[in-house]
Amino acid sequence: MTIGIICAAMLLGFAIDLPIFVAVIGAVFLYFLTNNGAPPTIAVQRLVGSSQNLSLLAVPFFIMLGTVMNHTGITRRLLGLAEMLVGRYRGGLAQANILLSTMMGGLSASNLADCAMLTKMLLPEMERCGYSRSFAAAVTASGSLITPIIPPGIALIIYGFLADVSIGKMFMAGILPGLLCAIALMFTAYLVSVKKGYAPSRCERVTSQEFFTTLKNAVPALTLVVVIIGGIRFGVFTPTEAGAVAVAYVIGIGLFVYKEMRPRHILEALMETTRSTASVMIIIMACSALAWIFSWEQVAQNMATAITHVTTSPVLFLLMINAIFLVMGMFLEGNAILIVLVPLLKPTVEALGIDLIHFGLVIILNLSIGTLTPPVGTVMLLVTGLSGTSVLEFFKTALPFYIALIVCLLLLSFFPQITLLLPNMMN
Repeated sequence: MTIGIICAAMLLGFAIDLPIFVAVIGAVFLYFLTNNGAPPTIAVQRLVGSSQNLSLLAVPFFIMLGTVMNHTGITRRLLGLAEMLVGRYRGGLAQANILLSTMMGGLSASNLADCAMLTKMLLPEMERCGYSRSFAAAVTASGSLITPIIPPGIALIIYGFLADVSIGKMFMAGILPGLLCAIALMFTAYLVSVKKGYAPSRCERVTSQEFFTTLKNAVPALTLVVVIIGGIRFGVFTPTEAGAVAVAYVIGIGLFVYKEMRPRHILEALMETTRSTASVMIIIMACSALAWIFSWEQVAQNMATAITHVTTSPVLFLLMINAIFLVMGMFLEGNAILIVLVPLLKPTVEALGIDLIHFGLVIILNLSIGTLTPPVGTVMLLVTGLSGTSVLEFFKTALPFYIALIVCLLLLSFFPQITLLLPNMMN
């Protein structure tokens, strides 16, 4: 009964739009006030102790990486490369938009940051080239969902911490699913562009001089992906060290190669990183205390027993989880769902023989799709607010992209090799 009370209190907090950490911490302390069997000091210990995990040091580094990216000129040069590669296809600017999100995913680590930046940068240009505002918004929003999957997405780090799996392997596991989503979205954008009559963004062929000039300008940015992934893959540094190296590398590019960054930009990035890291960490601390309560009450064991009574098929279990997470993602914030449910589901996942890395990518893609769907999808609300598009109009236009992402989700669920091929090469 106590668990039911605190879950109801937490959901009520979400419903009245309390900050996530306030709703969760309130539920945690309500448990200790109503349960004499658990000492209240444990609440404070769990809140503080969870923040001292060394793997979480990667979070501020990759948040800062995404922040300093805004001041280096990297995005504009990557857009030039993307437009050169796919601009001659139907809907060329829409294709470039999605390809840019894919390339940026390995650098910025934040889908909301990507979406905000690309909406401001590309939506006016797409409108000028004849695209409808709702289509431009839908392309930008759906493309930004690749960011949490392509390393070094913050969700990959948080899941690795919660499930106690290698963050380096989570990074490697995200590459092929991210590319799969990019291909599916670009193909969808092409089909819609053919139907709507959207023209290529360029008609002339790329000259060899233009190709090499554009590629030369983008090489420093593209090298960063190689530095992060290659360094982790070959054991040169840990994911945490990779974040520090990447930040130093990007600052060096901004100051000395592209020469668009100023010292004040570094100070602004540090302040923004501090705020963003604090918001992420306090949610992790609150949900770790809640996870301890669920463990104390043996909720995970009871859930595992209940699920295995329904099915012992890994595939059917994943389909059930997909349906549950897709619905929950429509109403609740993704990181909160991830932090609360992963510790609960981990015993069942292991009992059914499902690889934890594969499971992580499936639910991260699930939660990414949730950010695109009404009523409270965060990416949807951000892009509709910035573009002035109504939620209904946005969702109708985004439906083909939503279907494409669902197909990718089912492929990941049925074919774990897509996620496990690269991590297994690290063994």
